[in-house]
Amino acid sequence: MNLQQLEYILALDRLKSFSKAAESCFITQATLSIMVKRLEDELDIIIFDRKTNPIITTDCGIEIIEEARKIIIHHNRLKQMASELKGKIEGELKIGIIPTIASNLLHRILPILLEKYPKLKLTVYEVTTSEVISRLKTADIDVGIVSTPLNTHDIEEEILYYEKLMVYGNNQTNKKFITPKDIMNEKVWLLEQGNCLRDQIIDLCSINSKQLMSNLNFQPNSFDSLLNIVDKLNGLTLIPELYFLDLPNERRKNVFDFNAPYPVREISMIFHRPYAKLRLLETFAKEIKFIIRPILSTTDMKSSEMKIMGI
Repeated sequence: MNLQQLEYILALDRLKSFSKAAESCFITQATLSIMVKRLEDELDIIIFDRKTNPIITTDCGIEIIEEARKIIIHHNRLKQMASELKGKIEGELKIGIIPTIASNLLHRILPILLEKYPKLKLTVYEVTTSEVISRLKTADIDVGIVSTPLNTHDIEEEILYYEKLMVYGNNQTNKKFITPKDIMNEKVWLLEQGNCLRDQIIDLCSINSKQLMSNLNFQPNSFDSLLNIVDKLNGLTLIPELYFLDLPNERRKNVFDFNAPYPVREISMIFHRPYAKLRLLETFAKEIKFIIRPILSTTDMKSSEMKIMGI
């Protein structure tokens, strides 16, 4: 038995296909098949039922897969420790991030991280919160960046920053500052179903989901699409502060604020134990806080001035 064989069965369990698993491991299908069979013979256990398409991991195989995953994680931890003991920030960090954060965070942090840590390889996936959690638990990614609190007992959270929510649209009230109640009867455009920010806005403004339906059912997946539809069809939407900071001056004129306590979304780094890259995670969190917090208005706010939106 060797580590390569364990990596092969993990790939096969994840992809359910010998051809896809072989491709992901950069070996031939024949080699993969031989190595997996040798491991099964050595353990005297059938790990995969090959009679089905896609293949199925057997009951005994599921337990073997779980132990193999732990071995690979600890193996990676041993390799990482060598660099950590030398005080170097290097290796690979796989990041899962939700789209409503990625669009306005990544372009601010990636150039700085890549220049400051040239031996650090970053792999970034834009996925939903549920997908981030799922990939963390299978060790397909090392860390996630999502809106919190998640209230999930087996996922750890480290708060990176608080981001104020602001209103975009035609301000009919002519007020600079408003309360959520002021817009509860307005036409509020929202992101697609399943987006955590959509649920936060509905909860914040006490919007009835039936109120959102008319002869047009439009649920975009980006802030750009939201603003374009608001500009043409009127109504309102809510945007986070980092997105506001990226708006051209012409569009900033259509943004107005809430009264205190300001609704904010909590943005956190999340991870799942056991994890192998503690120093990389600590450095990653520290750099994001250093880059982002100074440009947000929430940095100078007291906790009593903010209302953290649940998800």
